Amino acid sequence: MLVVWASPLQAKTLLVLGDSLSAAYGLPADQGWVSLLEQELKQRRLAERVINASISGETSSGGLQRLPRLLSDYRPDLVLLELGANDGLRGTPLQVMEQNLRRMVELSRNSGAEVLLIGIRIPPNYGPQYTQRFYSIYPGLAQEYQLPLVPFLLERVALKPQLMQADGLHPTAAAQPILLQTVWPHLYPMLVPEES
Repeated sequence: MLVVWASPLQAKTLLVLGDSLSAAYGLPADQGWVSLLEQELKQRRLAERVINASISGETSSGGLQRLPRLLSDYRPDLVLLELGANDGLRGTPLQVMEQNLRRMVELSRNSGAEVLLIGIRIPPNYGPQYTQRFYSIYPGLAQEYQLPLVPFLLERVALKPQLMQADGLHPTAAAQPILLQTVWPHLYPMLVPEES
């Protein structure tokens, strides 16, 4: 489901392309961190529209298939790219995931949008080699393309059972403001560039 609101005061359009972590899995949509971001941006008059194109279960391949249409339909100024967790959980070859993310960065930039890359970690039971290589993809792409990076979306909640749903993978409603606080310091400078 796409969640869109508009204000005539600013011109920026943000597109969030993610998975269940950004689609408020197990929660009312208005409690998710993307909805909280919408409210924050509306209050500060920093954006005209926020499109949440996140889908539970989405992979980097699925995101790549959908992105050209989303870019064409909404012409975002900024793309928040939060994908990869389901690739990792399914054991997708990491070169495939990395190539998909790289292509999404390039498509977004070619459309005129800036990109904020949002990293994720997977549980350690996939083995240290796979999990470390998985996590290193995000800073590697951020360095390659000079992108702002949220190193790990769940950094402040993943190891706190009271902030995670029973499945141990998805944050609770109480965790959503913390996810927004994790993203905000990396996003805000993109919305309000420093004056020279």
